[in-house]
Amino acid sequence: MHGCYRSPLLGTDASFSGTPPSYAYDADRAEEQRRHHDMMPYIDDSPSSSPHLSSKSRGSRDTLSSGSLESTKSSEPDLEKGLEMRKWVLSGILASEETYLSHLEALLLPMKPLKAAATTSQPVLTSQQIETIFFKVPELYEIHKEFYDGLFPRVQQWSHQQRVGDLFQKLASQLGVYRAFVDNYEVAMETAEKCCQANAQFAEISENLKARSTKESKDQTTKNSLETLLYKPVDRVTRSTLVLHDLLKHTPVSHPDHPLLQDALRISQNFLSSINEEITPRRQSMTVKKGEHRQLLKDSFMVELVEGARKLRHVFLFTDLFLCAKLKKQIGGKSQQYDCKWYIPLTDLSFQMVDESEAVPNIPLVPDEELDAMKIKISQIKNDIQREKRANKGSKVIERLKKKLSEQESLLLLMSPNMAFRVHNRNGKSYTFLISSDYERAEWRENIREQQKKCFKSFSLTSVELQMLTNSCVKLQTVHNIPLTINKEDDESPGLYGFLNVIVHSATGFKQSSNLYCTLEVDSFGYFVNKAKTRVYRDTTEPNWNEEFEIELEGSQTLRILCYEKCYNKMKLTKEDGESTDRIMGKGQIQLDPQALQDKDWQRTVISMNGVEVKLSVKFTSREFSLKRMPSRKQTGVFGVKIAIVTKRERSKVPYIVRQCVEEIERRGMEEVGIYRVSGVATDIQALKAAFDVNNKDVSVMMSEMDVNAIAGTLKLYFRELPEPLFTDELYPNFAEGIALSDPVAKESCMLNLLLSLPEPNLVTFLFLLDHLKRVAERESINKMSLHNLATVFGPTLLRPSEKDSKIPANPTQPITMTDSWSLEVMSQVQVLLYFLQLETIPTPDSKRQSILFSTEV
Repeated sequence: MHGCYRSPLLGTDASFSGTPPSYAYDADRAEEQRRHHDMMPYIDDSPSSSPHLSSKSRGSRDTLSSGSLESTKSSEPDLEKGLEMRKWVLSGILASEETYLSHLEALLLPMKPLKAAATTSQPVLTSQQIETIFFKVPELYEIHKEFYDGLFPRVQQWSHQQRVGDLFQKLASQLGVYRAFVDNYEVAMETAEKCCQANAQFAEISENLKARSTKESKDQTTKNSLETLLYKPVDRVTRSTLVLHDLLKHTPVSHPDHPLLQDALRISQNFLSSINEEITPRRQSMTVKKGEHRQLLKDSFMVELVEGARKLRHVFLFTDLFLCAKLKKQIGGKSQQYDCKWYIPLTDLSFQMVDESEAVPNIPLVPDEELDAMKIKISQIKNDIQREKRANKGSKVIERLKKKLSEQESLLLLMSPNMAFRVHNRNGKSYTFLISSDYERAEWRENIREQQKKCFKSFSLTSVELQMLTNSCVKLQTVHNIPLTINKEDDESPGLYGFLNVIVHSATGFKQSSNLYCTLEVDSFGYFVNKAKTRVYRDTTEPNWNEEFEIELEGSQTLRILCYEKCYNKMKLTKEDGESTDRIMGKGQIQLDPQALQDKDWQRTVISMNGVEVKLSVKFTSREFSLKRMPSRKQTGVFGVKIAIVTKRERSKVPYIVRQCVEEIERRGMEEVGIYRVSGVATDIQALKAAFDVNNKDVSVMMSEMDVNAIAGTLKLYFRELPEPLFTDELYPNFAEGIALSDPVAKESCMLNLLLSLPEPNLVTFLFLLDHLKRVAERESINKMSLHNLATVFGPTLLRPSEKDSKIPANPTQPITMTDSWSLEVMSQVQVLLYFLQLETIPTPDSKRQSILFSTEV
């Protein structure tokens, strides 16, 4: 019967499956929070505080309470509002008491017939067993019934002068009954477990105890086990200070109740501290070697996959166990609380091995279009917040926008990751987390494996011990906020927006020859994503890649590099978590400092990782300067030369470079994962650019020997360096306005007429490219390039205006950031291209256009 017990918040009705407590001051807000609580815990920017308080922290919490109270005295309306909140808090307490009383009643219900049967010739339990299992339950019921009966009429006949402090003071003075209950709790649970095993009739009774749901629906009941109900008083006592903090917060210092409530809080805190001090040493002696203390080594927010649904969790790695908790938050309160979902002693934890034949958990993937829609919303809301700040609008408007922003960012954080990280309890089930970074997954594995070397014995925590441990997470946590930009301080760097060029030069320090390659990750919108991969350097201890990559940054602050050994003989290896069999040889990271990257020159750096050193060079270009579209000085080439000049010179409908690159990609790149998204080697791209510019006859031979990603990069570079975008500077604003039209019929008419207004070379080249991109997307199941992915890659390349129309910052020496309006502009460019990619056919309104479209010689 022991294990990981669910511990609902004070005031939570069992039938609500763990929704926040019922202090629902605002019905709409409460309903919204009920809908979102599982995936979006409320963001807390206050100092963390534990639900159970030691004597050390008592003073600071009292200061916090009085600080909150001072604000209620600032004006009459504020005072009125605070007193109104007091009524709502008390209403919530009443509802919570009613639920708690129904749980105690459900325990008492079988006690009477069991006692009656104990005196017969066929007792179910002995009198001693009944006394042990139900110890002090009748007394607890009487105490809380008296409290409820006293509080109910006072709340019903409410006025702001109404006093309730005496009731809370009396309730606090009777906490000694809880001490007796907690001291007996373990013995009660062990006795109940033995009785269940020995007596089938009692086992049946203990699994089917019925508690009424609410006062309004007396006929409705919820089924609970004896184990669950006996835990209710334990849970109640560990949260005894929270309700008093809430009430004090909304009771003015001048109110007669204030000193009585403070006295009740002092009694509760002292009582809880004494219980903590008694239980903590007992737990440590049971679970870790004598003389040692359980310590928190690492914690982080992660997404857990639970029956196909994504849930945000806070995971904690202690010196002897791995604990998965859910962050909860009181409505209207600032204090954090954790609800333990499960834990695994490190001696019982393994990383489950998945055979080729075994199905990996089905990860529900969110389409890129939806993720980008969230990013667009985030950018729009950030823009709105800045606009309201500049206009000095009221804080209520800004707070409402910030709430929307936190919801969107939480949703994006929840829906983005799709890389499985699985842990297995050898005594039970497996658990799957979804993360976005191989770096992070490797880090957790290393930390757990290192700590497992020091753990030798398995153990089981009692529910009281587990509750105390979960409560301690609030004080011990090192990651206090969910990784959202809304949680950043105003003076924190917003990160870099633009393009980071990275040259991965070489690596040294490998002890034996291997097939080696590197990947690069950067953070974006609060999580890390893989952005580039070098080629495999075979059979060496000193690889020399010398490969350059261009990585797009979206508010990025960190660059990570991972070095892998490529394992070609997959039969010898067992797949772990269904992931790649390649082995991580080392990992490291560097911070992207906006000031250091300001001068736009290459900066060399060395990253050390487990005895291996990797040499890199980095150079940053802000997005404002990334697409300059400067005309080429020599008009004899093709890069930087107007498309009409090139096609006229070549006597072609579509430039030779476009036809050649598309032909080669369709020949051998259609099933290349990430074609057009994964960077090609910069030196190869520059070599192809030079060959096309001088009309090198051997360019097709060069292409056949090059990595296909370099050819894709050359095609993108050609369109990026056009002196005017394919969609032209003149028509660009019209396309941006057309895509924003809400009426679908009007939008189609506008967009098609604009498209057919393009100059002939631009139109024909675009239609040729459009057909190619649609064919790429047909292989999406293999190459992972959806229409939306392709629109994201090519949208800004084909539409971004030339420099004279670009929004270059007035002062280039200012820190490199990107305004949210700039981000919205990029999103608009993506949407325009996506619109044409999704059209099945493009009708032509006149025969002249038709002849152009259908007689294209390419």
